Amino acid sequence: MPIRIDADLPVKEILEKENIFVMDYERSLRQDIRPLEIVIMNLMPTKQETELHLLRSLANTPLQVDVTFLKTESHDAKNESATHMEKFYSTFSEIKDKYYDGLLITGAPVETMDYEEVDYWQELVRIMEWSKKHVTSTFHICWAAQAGLYYHYGIHKQDLPEKMFGVFDHRTIHKKTPLVRGFDDVFKAPHSRHTGIIREEVEADPRLTILADSDVAGPFIIIARGGRHIFVMGHPEYDVVTLDGEYQRDLKKGMDNVPFPHGYYKNDDPAQGPVKSWRCHANTLYSNWLNYYVYQMTPYILEDIEKME
Repeated sequence: MPIRIDADLPVKEILEKENIFVMDYERSLRQDIRPLEIVIMNLMPTKQETELHLLRSLANTPLQVDVTFLKTESHDAKNESATHMEKFYSTFSEIKDKYYDGLLITGAPVETMDYEEVDYWQELVRIMEWSKKHVTSTFHICWAAQAGLYYHYGIHKQDLPEKMFGVFDHRTIHKKTPLVRGFDDVFKAPHSRHTGIIREEVEADPRLTILADSDVAGPFIIIARGGRHIFVMGHPEYDVVTLDGEYQRDLKKGMDNVPFPHGYYKNDDPAQGPVKSWRCHANTLYSNWLNYYVYQMTPYILEDIEKME
């Protein structure tokens, strides 16, 4: 089944060329199905690239998904046109009285700042608090995972000695948990971050369960509240060229000590190009989230989310 998006959304043409099933709203109205209502809070500076990454990931499911993109009111996007943001994005004020099957909050390039120093932190706090009664399951990515763990569970972050950058091996711990159903014992996932969470604080909190981790990158997937909170420390949604683009961008800036992406290029040679090694597990992760923690948990009448524990 398709992702439902605006017929004019620029990435729609790219998705269709990739044979990803997307449907505009007019066509979807002729189907007698209640689609899943998913809101995506896109905090990444490259809005359209992130839209493409996430829509690809959410499309690998037999469920119909209706996507709403959310922007911050307290911070203007500097790398995207005002026209695009006005046409395709809503604000929290516009949706705060609605209910959603799922909420996805992206990473953001603010990880080295204290949370309270981020100019949209209070707005994000309001959204995370609102999600407790208005969203069945919230999926936090990278910085949003750190921010969500801090706000909901008091887990602190810490600066890393060097940037966690590249594709790393991870192991599946709780293999019977539906979120990691179908995962191999060992799988790969990309990371790009300067901070990490304090593992000992996570392990000391009985409300939190680490489902997958890495000897190098640390905890990767954490679940809480029976799947109503999901935290993913890396970027499984990234496409094959994303880390290369970041690496080349930093090289062109002439930055000192530009980190080399671990385990990413064939034979560690940028001239040979990157190796796509994480997409199958990434697609499985998002499909499992939509199936087991959104579709199978959500009430048909969305307002009944307030009655959920």
